[in-house]
Amino acid sequence: MAVDPKISDIQRFKQEDTGGPVVMLNLVRFKQDGGRTTYKEYANAVLPFLKKVGGQPLYVGDCSTPLVGEPGQLWDAVLLVRYPNRSAFLQMAMDPEYQHVSKLRTAALEEAVLQATTPWPGSP
Repeated sequence: MAVDPKISDIQRFKQEDTGGPVVMLNLVRFKQDGGRTTYKEYANAVLPFLKKVGGQPLYVGDCSTPLVGEPGQLWDAVLLVRYPNRSAFLQMAMDPEYQHVSKLRTAALEEAVLQATTPWPGSP
């Protein structure tokens, strides 16, 4: 199950860069033994790195029973984080100090979706 991006994922992410803002959708499923606690530790530790690149959390919340969904599509939490552009996200991800902190994320998660989204023209 996927938790961290592969090199090929990062290359594709860079190639699809429009130069504009990006909101990263995070769907996460925590490991049973302490995953939620470890992820909260990560969430607090990542804030200075977000601020450094101009990123900002827009929404963080727990998921409940899906209204529409298939087995295996149950998630524990959802997070939306805005970055000025994909380069800012990559700058954060490549920071050696952040990479140390990101080990908490990896340790906390059983599975994740990290999906870049871009605003529709004319949307707020």
